[in-house]
Amino acid sequence: MTATRAAQLLGVSRKTYYKWEQRGLAALLEGVQDQESGRPETPPELTRQAAFNKELKELKQQNELLEKQLKLKDLVHQMQLQEKQEGAKKK
Repeated sequence: MTATRAAQLLGVSRKTYYKWEQRGLAALLEGVQDQESGRPETPPELTRQAAFNKELKELKQQNELLEKQLKLKDLVHQMQLQEKQEGAKKK
């Protein structure tokens, strides 16, 4: 097929057809070039951010656990005080 006929079928000028043809060929050549194998390396800042987020999550969980333990200790202490007060009243 001639460039003139292809341009007519596409509804563009021959100049535009040639420009498109060159772009297509350049993209085709770029697509068949050898590329590095494997997954691209993760940027260090993303690795650090992920580690930071993981540590932050773990620290928040530890903090919640410690707060619950403290509340339980306070509750036990209050119950012990009440038992002592009730025992003193009975005497």
